[in-house]
Amino acid sequence: MGGEKENLDLSDLNTSLPAAAAALSAEDRVGLVNALKDKLQSLAGQHADVLESLSPNVRRRVEFLRGIQSQHDEIETKFFEERAALEAKYQKLYEPLYAKRYDIVNGVVEVDGVAKEPTTENAAEGGDSDAKGVPDFWLTALKTNDVLTEEIQERDEPVLKYLKDIKWSRIDDPKGFKLEFFFDTNPFFKNSVLTKSYHMVDEDDPILEKAIGTEIEWYPGKNVTQKILKKKPKKGSKNTKPITKTEECESFFNFFSPPQVPEDDEDIDEEAADELQGQMEHDYDIGSTIRDKIIPHAVSWFTGEAVQAEDFDDMGDGDEDDDDEDDDDDDEEDDEDEDDDEDEDDDEEELNKPTKKVAGKPKGPSKGGAQGNAEQPTECKQQ
Repeated sequence: MGGEKENLDLSDLNTSLPAAAAALSAEDRVGLVNALKDKLQSLAGQHADVLESLSPNVRRRVEFLRGIQSQHDEIETKFFEERAALEAKYQKLYEPLYAKRYDIVNGVVEVDGVAKEPTTENAAEGGDSDAKGVPDFWLTALKTNDVLTEEIQERDEPVLKYLKDIKWSRIDDPKGFKLEFFFDTNPFFKNSVLTKSYHMVDEDDPILEKAIGTEIEWYPGKNVTQKILKKKPKKGSKNTKPITKTEECESFFNFFSPPQVPEDDEDIDEEAADELQGQMEHDYDIGSTIRDKIIPHAVSWFTGEAVQAEDFDDMGDGDEDDDDEDDDDDDEEDDEDEDDDEDEDDDEEELNKPTKKVAGKPKGPSKGGAQGNAEQPTECKQQ
């Protein structure tokens, strides 16, 4: 058994890596190969035990199956390479369409057939026919999505009105993707572009390593992620100046300050680690929703058609559940009928017994109810 451990062949490990590693850079793949070699060496005895427990004929079949698996992994690696090339090809085909969308949304070009003068009907109704492009296009599209509408606070909306475009692109070193938010000149911050990058350990699984956002250069008093409180000093205090305190507020723009993983794992306990993981998963959910849903189908989100499509899909899934529930209800009714027949003779005796009632306990405020709002600083609530 010891001889087999020492003769463990790891020479073809790089070509036999699982498909999850196919998207890694060459340097990362080398590191992963070395790590896997160390791990496999430590487990070699256990693997040898498994093979040695098999009869010679079964063992030869398993070895042959391992060869098939190796061939499969090589083909799968090529699949990921070709898929990435195909996505890059079609991304270039999308770009001219996104450019046209940008020009129309921001009033750079006009659509044929659009009247230059406002119609009497629109003028009477207070229409915005004089407005250039499509006002609040991206704000409306973002708010229409269930995931993103929870992130956008009322104080964020005046800022997002200046959003002109959102783009995404792949990054290769490290693997991942980048979101870019283009803003018109505005009274809130200096940045013209806000970015958010996601670095992935495995792009195809995916496994998020970390996220990096732009530091927003807010103008004084315009930071919607914070609220500055001023309190008068106590009577008799030597300090006569107001006491200032900064409160953090919920805001969509917290998206650009993602949760960070400590460099030393010992600096965080298990409970904090679970909370951090949940925050990172939520952050990635927001980013992938913008990349996969909002950017390619922004018009459908603006009009609400995308919501209707998702609701239709949800209804399709729900119908099956409803059918199952109806079947369960029918079964319960049949059972109740049988029980009624069996217990018919005992009804008179049961009527003479006192009926037991269980008093329900009054429910306290839920986490999302009044109690949750009470904990939030008054100044950070929606106005």
